[in-house]
Amino acid sequence: MTLHTSLSTASALAAGWDLHRNPHGRLVLRAADGTAHVGVTPVRAFPIAAPGEGLSLVGPDGHELAWVPRLEQLAPAVRALVEEELAAREFVPTITRIRSVSSFSTPSTWEVDTDRGATQLVLKGEEDIRRLEGRTKLLIAASDGLQFHVPDVTALDRASRKLLERFL
Repeated sequence: MTLHTSLSTASALAAGWDLHRNPHGRLVLRAADGTAHVGVTPVRAFPIAAPGEGLSLVGPDGHELAWVPRLEQLAPAVRALVEEELAAREFVPTITRIRSVSSFSTPSTWEVDTDRGATQLVLKGEEDIRRLEGRTKLLIAASDGLQFHVPDVTALDRASRKLLERFL
């Protein structure tokens, strides 16, 4: 039986729900009636713009089991489990410096420093750079599907900004 609720997970957990990890490392959402949903996946509604708001707990069949309006509403132990699972799912390195680009036309290979170390990315087209919030925040999609984040263009060093401006 698939449960779908309009209750927030915080109130559902207070009403007898439980979220824990089974011996195989999968998240299990146990409803107040004892029904266990193994393989629950937390999914952020707005992972870049509002990471702490709007979280859905989705069953293995892709249907939402519960909705969490704000991550901070969860009990500390449950929140830690959810954040651990999200960290494993969401890999969006932050670009801290652009060292070089192979060409100012696309496709081009970029040598960048990130919060996870130095790497290369291939930019297929200028449309793969999206401006977010206030136009200083960027999301860059590499050709391999990996997303890179620039939280504030103005915080980059001058050389990085100059290289980036050629693509904006």
